[in-house]
Amino acid sequence: MSLLDMIGPVMIGPSSSHTAGACRLGLVAHHLLGEAPRHATLELHASFAKTGRGHGTHLALVAGLLGLRPDDERLPRAVEVAQAAGLSVEFRDTDLGDVHPNTVRIDVQGETQRLVMQGSSTGGGVIQVTHVQGLGVNFSGASPTALLRYTDAVGMIARIASTIAADGVNIAALTCTRDTRGGHALLAIELDQALSAEALAFLNRWPDVTWVRMLPKLMDG
Repeated sequence: MSLLDMIGPVMIGPSSSHTAGACRLGLVAHHLLGEAPRHATLELHASFAKTGRGHGTHLALVAGLLGLRPDDERLPRAVEVAQAAGLSVEFRDTDLGDVHPNTVRIDVQGETQRLVMQGSSTGGGVIQVTHVQGLGVNFSGASPTALLRYTDAVGMIARIASTIAADGVNIAALTCTRDTRGGHALLAIELDQALSAEALAFLNRWPDVTWVRMLPKLMDG
């Protein structure tokens, strides 16, 4: 058991699940979009929908989209900060099916990019991201995480892993999904440290790779 398990995360707000976790889900979307967000639609499921406003979920999600962390003193003013930054947000209550009660689907757009992701806040500020750009994933943000979307082909994972090794970075875990054989594939790789800018640029130049993102570590410990 870690110190985080016993005392909870460092945060602003009344609930680690509804505030810290929600903020981290917004942060994932912020980093994966890769540019300043301009409009976001957030679909709240079950507990997030029913009790979110009273627990600060809506504010925390917006704060995360802006790049604010759970302990940022601006979190209670996230709506005003968003307005000043040119971000408009729409909330919807929805049924996302057989998923964790604290789940949100985020559809966020910038000037040139659009990101759609789904994730859950599972307690104690811990999150689980389950879908990105329409494909299944499984990562928590507890480690630096590289995500690559590419055209499925023989040897792609081995080539990517070799590039990561050449960058001097160790792989902790990875998940890979594809819609069809030879179709769109998404690889999420949890790492011991972030990849260098040179390695990311190298991966981004591959003809079969359409999207590369490097998510920083989002957990406190």
